[in-house]
Amino acid sequence: MSGSTEWFDSVGPETIQRMVDSKNLRDGFARFMLNYQFAMDEIMTKINILKTEFEHLHDYSPIEHVSARLKSPESLLAKARRRDLPLSFETLSGNVLDVAGVRIVCSFISDAYWVAKMITSQPDITVVAVKDYIADPKPNGYKSLHIIVKVPIFLSESVQNIHVELQIRTVAMDFWASLEHKIYYKYDKEVPAELLEELKEAAGVADRLDSTMERIHNEVHTDASGSAER
Repeated sequence: MSGSTEWFDSVGPETIQRMVDSKNLRDGFARFMLNYQFAMDEIMTKINILKTEFEHLHDYSPIEHVSARLKSPESLLAKARRRDLPLSFETLSGNVLDVAGVRIVCSFISDAYWVAKMITSQPDITVVAVKDYIADPKPNGYKSLHIIVKVPIFLSESVQNIHVELQIRTVAMDFWASLEHKIYYKYDKEVPAELLEELKEAAGVADRLDSTMERIHNEVHTDASGSAER
């Protein structure tokens, strides 16, 4: 004990302050990231309730599977630097809106919009922004419905409204996006032009597959009166 006291006495006040500041920063960052984990868990609970309800109480579920991811601190800080953002928790929370992400994969295009409506119409969900890359794909062929929402998390001493990004897409869109990600990773984002062209053609194939499968699905599930059933 006396040894540790002697060490403490030998350390200058500036060094001690840097250590305290560093610990405070680590603790603050841990709390910051934990809020996003809580918000992501909240959204996942909402989606899994819907998924379980449809699986047990209805003949058909629009949700195939769900996944979630939290940006790593390194990825978050790198994005802030690329955008030249001040490194404060307030700035990060207000400007980096995809710290927490949830991906919902559906069977059909209409399901993607249906699921989006079910989630965003819940009274404690606030829609912040919508980017509809299904109706308006990216130039490379990427298609998905991106929605930024705010969800409240109830902590011991406060309520925080935290951003979560929802990505809602079909199985075919998800397969294409997964392949594109792997190709960009392999080539370190310098993808040969011929591969980019093939990827764009594959996006068109995936789109035609989505349309064909949804048409077949609707034909099979059309009742005698001619209206499609869910």
